[in-house]
This record gives sequence, C-alpha cells and structure tokens, in this order.
Amino acid sequence: MERVARAFWLNSPGHGGIRDVVLPEPAEGEVVVRTLCSGVSRGTEALVFRGGVPESQYGAMRAPFQEGDFPGPVKYGYLNVGVVEEGPRELAGRTVFCLFPHQTRYVVPTSAVTPVPEGVPAERAVLAGTVETAVNALWDAAPLLGDRITVIGAGMVGASVAALLARYPAVRVQLVDADPARAELAKALGVDFALPEDAEGERDLVVHASASEAGLARSLELLAPEGTVIELSWYGDRRISVPLGEAFHSRRLTVRSSQVGMVSPAARAGRRGYADRLAVALELLADPALDALVTGECAFDELPGVMARITAGELPGLCHRVRY
Repeated sequence: MERVARAFWLNSPGHGGIRDVVLPEPAEGEVVVRTLCSGVSRGTEALVFRGGVPESQYGAMRAPFQEGDFPGPVKYGYLNVGVVEEGPRELAGRTVFCLFPHQTRYVVPTSAVTPVPEGVPAERAVLAGTVETAVNALWDAAPLLGDRITVIGAGMVGASVAALLARYPAVRVQLVDADPARAELAKALGVDFALPEDAEGERDLVVHASASEAGLARSLELLAPEGTVIELSWYGDRRISVPLGEAFHSRRLTVRSSQVGMVSPAARAGRRGYADRLAVALELLADPALDALVTGECAFDELPGVMARITAGELPGLCHRVRY
C-alpha cells in the first residue's frame, strides 16, 4: 500500500502549492517522521519564493532535502520538527529536528535527525536552524568577556544572536532596529534596544543582520578602532555598496562574513562538526525567552497564501510556525 504525504512546493516564482508525494518504503538505517510543525525562515525562504537566488549560488543555496531546482519548481525549507513513527528502537516515538522542507511525513536516514532534548517543546524546536546560525556566528565572532557588542537587525537571526549574547558574562549588548516596536522583543530577550540613529558607538564587535546597505554602513560607524563587523546578511541577487572610505582604514576596521553552510574553523580547531553545532542549538532552546522569536502561525494548508504574503511584506514578524 502506497504511503502518500503532502508537501509545499514553489511552482514558479511567486506561486506556491501543495502536492501529493509518494513516500518510499524505509530501508535499514532510515526513519519515517510525521511532522508536528515546521518554521518559515523568512529571509531565505522569501528570497527563494520570489525567485531571487542568483544563478551563481544555485549549488550553495541547495537545502539538504531539496527537490527540484531554482528558480522553480522547487521544494525548499529546513526547519522541521516531527515524531519518529518507524525506526530504530532508540528513536521510535522520539521528537526530532530535521533540515527537511514543509511536508506532512517523510523518510530520511537516521543520521539526518537530531533528538529534541527533554524540556524543549516541539513548537520552540523549529527555531533550531536559526539558533544554529547564531551559534556559528558567535563561534566566528569569538566575543570576549566585557565586550561592547551591537546587533543590527532584529529579525530571526539577529534576535537569536542577541539572545545568546545576553548569556555572556559582563557583555553589554544593544539590539538595533529601525522598527521601534522591536524594543519589546529586546526586552523579552534581556538586551538593550536602540533605533539606528541612537545606537551607542565605540563597539568592540557589531553583528550585522539587517540585510540592508544602510545597516552595514551604520555597523562600520559604530565600531571602535580595530573593531569587527560580522556580516550575517544574505543579499541574494542584490548589489550593495560598502563605505570603505572615511575612517575604515585609519581605524583599522574589519568586515568578516559568517555563513552556516560550513562550521566555523574557530570551533575548537575543527573538532566540532555540523551535528555538534545543531545539538548545541537545541540545548540552548531550553530557554523559554526564545519563544519571543515566534510571532505567527498558520495551518499547513494555508502555507501557499501565507508565503506569498510574507514575501510581499504583508505579514511582518519573525519566525512563522506551520501547524500540521
């Protein structure tokens, strides 16, 4: 008897739909997972939905279990939490996180799922991929005790970075965003907030996650001499200008990229891999303060319309959770 699941596909830029999918029979070393909830990674998935992935980045942007190719039709996504319905005894019945697209059920190797720790609800575990990006960014940034740090851009990634930095002893963290309503988010995460024009200067480190030219320019302006900007923004097919005149050279400033596609070389001299990084992210999600990063929810059947509204800017917020 065929196992039929349902999956969200981008049929063509700007147009999504739900398709039936016939699942393969699980082989030895594989699990069948029934999805409990998934999350929309707003920045990346909106970029994919509007067809904004540059052709030069088609390979780099592939999700682990993506089907189809950019710009479409393509099945894309990577924030999925489900329960193991079939598999080895140690995983059967466990809640797991997987970098799988939006789909009701799926079959993957056991190595592709990570058990969600006790005390982390499935509804919060959808943030694991975003918090993993923040973990990698902080491995790249290597903040020191007592550092003065600014995070520019209070979206999913920037807010996750700020939330983790709030745990560092004696670190002074300011979350900066052009939307004054994000002050409530900063308060929930336990960090200071400022509008761009009011942000504090002379910062040891600035983490930029606003995906805007103005945000990157402001990041450089806020640095102390020898300071570093960690660039987390993904601009897709957009070109931006970087102000490398003025005080950039005289103050010996640095702009460094951070990207979750590889584990930071600073992670204990390469002794930690992808599985370690994801496990750390899931442990950190035991903190209920991170619930503030989930700001919307819809049923799976509503996802095609919701993705169109998110991409058009009609449905603002942070992580949008999908119920199954």
